[in-house]
Amino acid sequence: MSNKDFGVEKISKLLFKFSIPVILSMLVSELYSMVDTFFVGREVGGDGIGALIVVFPLQRILMAISIMIAVGTATAFSRHNGNNNIGKARQVLQTGFSLVFTIMIPIAIGIFLFRHQIVGIMGAGANISSMAATYLGIIIIGMTFLSMTIFISHNMIALGNPRISIISTSIGAVINIILDFILVQGMGMGVQGAAIATTFSQIAGFGYAFYHYTAMRNKYNIPLKYRMDFKLIAPILLVGVSAFVIEAEDGILMGVLSNLLSSTAGDQGIIVLGVVSKLYMFLFVTIFGMASAMQPIAAYNVGARNYVRLRALMRKTIVYAALATSGIWAVGMIFASQLIGLFIDDPAIIVEATKAFRIMIAIFPVISVYYVSIFYFQASGRAKTSILVSVLRQLVIMLPVSIILVKGFNMGAMGVWLSYPISDFLASIASFMLIRNEGIELNTAIAAQISAKTAKEAAAL
Repeated sequence: MSNKDFGVEKISKLLFKFSIPVILSMLVSELYSMVDTFFVGREVGGDGIGALIVVFPLQRILMAISIMIAVGTATAFSRHNGNNNIGKARQVLQTGFSLVFTIMIPIAIGIFLFRHQIVGIMGAGANISSMAATYLGIIIIGMTFLSMTIFISHNMIALGNPRISIISTSIGAVINIILDFILVQGMGMGVQGAAIATTFSQIAGFGYAFYHYTAMRNKYNIPLKYRMDFKLIAPILLVGVSAFVIEAEDGILMGVLSNLLSSTAGDQGIIVLGVVSKLYMFLFVTIFGMASAMQPIAAYNVGARNYVRLRALMRKTIVYAALATSGIWAVGMIFASQLIGLFIDDPAIIVEATKAFRIMIAIFPVISVYYVSIFYFQASGRAKTSILVSVLRQLVIMLPVSIILVKGFNMGAMGVWLSYPISDFLASIASFMLIRNEGIELNTAIAAQISAKTAKEAAAL
């Protein structure tokens, strides 16, 4: 079951091989909400987009829970694989699979039963609450299947098969686009049609992923039944919780910033935030995907105590992520207005959103080291450090800065936009210092290994 390529294959080749499918998979995943927003915005109007925006934070949190379990399981699985503890690796995979059901199904049932109250709590007004509740009640079914697809995709990558993720997500995205066109634009079903399209597409993607997961499970003699080793739950969740924070904090941040803009810039500020946030999330795909692909490789080499390779992996991932992100950043800066125009045709909002977007991404490439550090510390089993770094940028820095600039300095919407580059800069500096210290520790471990090897060879003579 051990993927020995993680320990011997050329690092650049491994990163390319495993990051490209992850990046494409995440890119396609973002199309789910973007396609719904596109069709609903053009066919239903502002209230329809408002309904989707209200539900977005909850969708993000549910996805974050799924990613937490998936990342935690895949990391623990890879670590046990690296030290050839195959029995433990099997137990981890089975426990993680069962944990998804244990957590997600009760949550889905509760959300469905109390969907009207939930959208009210999340700030839906009279004009959009009904549409928001309708959308939430349908997509929660699809989110349950999506959570399983996320789990399967991450763990298939850990087993050296990254294609499952991109293919299953692509199947879902294509079906979503077709059904959105038919149900929303063709049949005029509005928000309800968008929710149905999303749900069916997520079920289809799950079907493909589960078929291949079953084949892998049979190959490695992993029983398909509900069974958990309760001693493994805490390690899985602790390692994956930083990935949860990365995903969930987007929803938390969106809620706080919406309130700040509502009190200073009114509806237009919220509309601008909604438009630029859709485009902004695409910038993270390359960083997140490359760092995520690095994680099982790093975890394997942590288990194998291959510190030389681990150091090289960390350095090269940071460099490659920064270079790739710089290219995407340049495209975003140059073609900002054209990209924003895909979502809305109001000239005034396009001008304001373009200005806001360019401020937000002003120093975006420097954030590469931040995300690589999060996934590196996850892979090395340093859950506390990974969690602390995860909450640093948006929750510890950006939220207070945005509140201070908007409320304390009366900067209005500009305070919100400026909080992005400020938090990027401060979080990157802190991450760089942590990674530099980690490099020093790796150098010490490498020196100790060389010394021990030399002493052993001398004794043999």
